[in-house]
Amino acid sequence: MAYDADKWMKRIRYRSDLSGYVYHLTKAELDTNGKTVMGALDRLLKIISERKIIGSSTESGFITGNRKAVCFQDAPISGIVQNVLHENNFRAELGGKIRYTYLGLVFPKSYIFKNGGRPVLYENKETAKKILPQDEWWRIVNYDLSDRNNIVDLTHEREWRLPADEFNFDLAKVSVILPNQKLHQEFIEKIDPEDLKTITGMIQITPLVY
Repeated sequence: MAYDADKWMKRIRYRSDLSGYVYHLTKAELDTNGKTVMGALDRLLKIISERKIIGSSTESGFITGNRKAVCFQDAPISGIVQNVLHENNFRAELGGKIRYTYLGLVFPKSYIFKNGGRPVLYENKETAKKILPQDEWWRIVNYDLSDRNNIVDLTHEREWRLPADEFNFDLAKVSVILPNQKLHQEFIEKIDPEDLKTITGMIQITPLVY
């Protein structure tokens, strides 16, 4: 059954587990010694000023195959908050690496779809390679519940990926997610005034963290 856009949005509004948006979350840039080269907020501002997101690869992310891809999470804002909160609280158990923070960009799902973004395929990696042609392997996210001592499950991210070395986006399609009032104010002070006029809006998530 196909929906028109209005019926599709009504379907989303009547579900707490769905969203009409996808989120690209960012983090601080570190050098090979783990020293911060660029803070997460400055990195977000750089992405905004350049209007582009650099795709991840097998080396810099968890992409299967040779095609780089830009990653997004498909979840309501409450789900995004839960994901980041879990990453923060259980970082040591998860290997100590910071994967994402409460800073990032929010895009309409339809906009990312029109630019080639698609939901990933959660499946055992080797099985998925037999299902998809090699030029679609960027969509594979390993998923394996067979070994109780080595569970691989990232389905909480409900990930989308857009295959590209870099994604050049329209800033007028963008909202911004920020963690607290302090960084909200710093963001307003640092962003180019014309960019601030162009973005769709800002989401400050402090009231959602409890």
